Amino acid sequence: MLKNADLDTSVSGSFMNLPSMRAPGAGLARACIVGIPFDCGTHPFRVGSREGPAAIRQQSRLVRHFHIGATGAAANPTEFLGAIDVGDVPCRPGDIEYSYPRIEHTISAILASGAIPISMGGDGAVTLPQLRAVSKQHPGVVVLHIDAHTDTYEMEGFNTATTFTRAAEEKLIDVENSFHIGARGGTFVGGVLEFGRSVGYHVIPFDEFDQDPDACMRHVFQTIGDKPVYLCFDMDVFDPSCAPGVCTPEWGGLSAKEGLKLLKSLHGLNFVAFDVNTVSPPQDVGGATAFLAATVIWECCSLAAASIQRSA
Repeated sequence: MLKNADLDTSVSGSFMNLPSMRAPGAGLARACIVGIPFDCGTHPFRVGSREGPAAIRQQSRLVRHFHIGATGAAANPTEFLGAIDVGDVPCRPGDIEYSYPRIEHTISAILASGAIPISMGGDGAVTLPQLRAVSKQHPGVVVLHIDAHTDTYEMEGFNTATTFTRAAEEKLIDVENSFHIGARGGTFVGGVLEFGRSVGYHVIPFDEFDQDPDACMRHVFQTIGDKPVYLCFDMDVFDPSCAPGVCTPEWGGLSAKEGLKLLKSLHGLNFVAFDVNTVSPPQDVGGATAFLAATVIWECCSLAAASIQRSA
């Protein structure tokens, strides 16, 4: 069970002013927003995504609950979901041994309650413990990873570059039906696309996606089908012109319009968990990245609502 003692509920404000628990008689929450204020702290000068959840919550006050023109569950997804903001996982930035078990425990408790976890990081390292929890509840889960980096590098250890290398080694996911979409720019080691494919992932670099996004989405839908899906959305898939406050920016990415359109195109997949990460407030400008991330999370609520309505 998810208990207040397992979380930091002293966070200032909530995501979109959502309650921290359901009112008596209101039924169980179908989705829980949870913050994961963790980063590895290893970048030589660009550290700060541990502050991401607080910044996203603050900027989420600009996000309204109703989708213009939408109907059914997607019209007001947070209401349909009975969504709540359960606070933050009590992490220690840079301390993986302390933080990973607590992240896994919290996500496991949310899933055990029957709710879909929608997390806000934190850097890309927060994904692995979440996958450990999700894989137990949803065996054979596939990953749809949208990111300017594959995070599947041929390296030892636990960090943002090895998240999906370790996930494959630990057999947490259905690798052969999982996707990395959006890799672009430079890397600190060579051959990352080839290595990701050798592990078993479908790797679609940004240039290939950009040539024909519709064909890419058809490939995703045909491959994944009705399998349970974990959406990992890294905010650096956006261009730094609209999302400057991320851990590792790369020029030439999605505009805000393109990124939100991409999310809308995912309606119809069977989503069981969401993970939006790498907002780094110290590098942000006017809260733009945090506001965009809050909007991405709202779109994730819409995807969650559509998945539940579809399976009802």
